[in-house]
Order: sequence, then structure tokens, then C-alpha cells
Amino acid sequence: MEKKPQDKVIVSERSRQMLAGHVLFLAQKSPTAARKIKNDLMDAIRSLHQMPERFPFLNADFIPPNKYHKMLVGKWYLILYQVKDQMVYIDYIVDCRQDYGWLVR
Repeated sequence: MEKKPQDKVIVSERSRQMLAGHVLFLAQKSPTAARKIKNDLMDAIRSLHQMPERFPFLNADFIPPNKYHKMLVGKWYLILYQVKDQMVYIDYIVDCRQDYGWLVR
């Protein structure tokens, strides 16, 4: 059986800043919870090097169809990413408790 090459995962600077913001905000209340969510998000992102297409596409009125895959992490976090030519591009890490209507406008 032939092994499929693993995809490369690239996290945008915007996504890195979003992740840092979520972790820093949570750390003000619970450093332990902040470490956990950071680890959970990083593990989820790293997992995308294998079968990134396993998550469904985001369907929204103002986003082209089949552009972003969506992955939910924990109870509140949404990772949006694109897959192109064995490359996975992490574009957004969103806390779903916040207003993210700006994303779909």
C-alpha cells in the first residue's frame, strides 16, 4: 500500500496573533486553562498534516463555496483553513463566544 505524502501546515501571522490573544485573555482568569486550550489548538493544527479534507467546508453567504474548511476545537474555538496542493493554510482561529460576523461580511 502506497503512503500518501503528508501535507505541510502553514499558520498565518494573523492566526498566530488570534491564538495568542485567546490564550492571553484566558490566562487572566486561569493560566491552567490557557495552557490547555493552547495545547489543544496546537495539537489540532498539527493534526491537519494528515487528511486535512476530513473536516467540512464553511458555508456562509459572503464566502466563496468550498474555500475554507472548518474545525471545531473544544467547546468554543473554530479554526478556518484552506487546502491547496498538499499545503494547509491556517487563516483564522476564532473564539465562537465573540462576535465574528466580520468574518462573513
